[in-house]
Amino acid sequence: MLVGMLLVALNLRAVVTSLGALLDEVRDGLGLSGAMAGLVTTLPTIAFAGLGALTPWLVRRVAPARVLVVAMLALTAGQVLRATTDSAWIFVFTSALALAGIAVANILLPMLVKQHFPHRTGLVTGAYTMALTLGTTVAAASAVPIAHAFGSWRAGLGVWAAMAAVAVLPWVPLALRARARARRATPTAAGTAPTRVRPARTRLGWAMALYFGAQSLSGYAIMGWLAQLFRDAGYQPEAAGLLLAGVTALGVPIALLMPTVAGRMTSLRPLVLGLTTASTLAYLGLALAPRGAALLWVALLAIGQGAFPMILTAIGLRARTAEGTVALSAFAQSTGYVIAALGPLMVGILYEITGGWTAPIGFLLAALAVQTAAGMAIARPRYVEDE
Repeated sequence: MLVGMLLVALNLRAVVTSLGALLDEVRDGLGLSGAMAGLVTTLPTIAFAGLGALTPWLVRRVAPARVLVVAMLALTAGQVLRATTDSAWIFVFTSALALAGIAVANILLPMLVKQHFPHRTGLVTGAYTMALTLGTTVAAASAVPIAHAFGSWRAGLGVWAAMAAVAVLPWVPLALRARARARRATPTAAGTAPTRVRPARTRLGWAMALYFGAQSLSGYAIMGWLAQLFRDAGYQPEAAGLLLAGVTALGVPIALLMPTVAGRMTSLRPLVLGLTTASTLAYLGLALAPRGAALLWVALLAIGQGAFPMILTAIGLRARTAEGTVALSAFAQSTGYVIAALGPLMVGILYEITGGWTAPIGFLLAALAVQTAAGMAIARPRYVEDE
């Protein structure tokens, strides 16, 4: 189970950051306009919002292991198909297929941690978040070199399908075992069905969704456009890709440690304020001196993006049961990704209209203010089931 979770996590962002590193080449190869490029970089959040909301319904009817087999197969097929098409719209649709698999896995992993590792929530959340960050880093750093080695951006995107195919393997025996157990299982006795948890009816659920949405908005804007910002500042494509990879590489130890630190704190307020400060300084630095101190801004961005492992940990901390965790995870992530969809799209539109990065970064600072307010609301300990 743990090996399967870590392999899935490795794949959860590679499809996004490999595209971010090669966005210029893909735009040229497929003839994408700035608005179409904004749509492509927004697509992850749209897919995660739509499919994520359906995941609790799926797992009430199908074993999670079987759902993950289908999800990883969709991710594999989508990556292969989008790397072989010459049509911009087919590229969009096959990217959506790949992202559908990721959307389902996003929701399932916190539930699986709560269900199978209830006394090691921080440790296991840290492990899979670190695997996710590692996959993100490797894809961002190596997409351009792979594309250059094979003479095409298609190789830089398509190679990650092999990693997704490997992630299917541990879940096949688990899915077969789950199917066998389902056949032997007796019908649930009347009156023993678990109570449905409805986070949409709670203040905690909405605060979690706002925080998740605002931090994802900035995260996907960074993954989609940071390499372009550094290219515009005068860096070569390989160097710009490495700087993007640096954000995720520095995030690896943060992803490992953040869940344990958050789990031991009575209140999350110091973390919320510290992460906001780091992000604010990074955005201001990118606006004023993107080339002069690029490594410093990358380091501060990495610290600020620690909001992602923190909110994943908070999903487990703010629910008592596996049912509550999957409900809160689905609501916070699906609603949050609707908010996050504005990020890459608005950055792309503002960049095309103004021809610079001051307006896009101002937009990201406004989103950070919303994130901070929502973070203060989720900081104190309480449970979604109690609301």
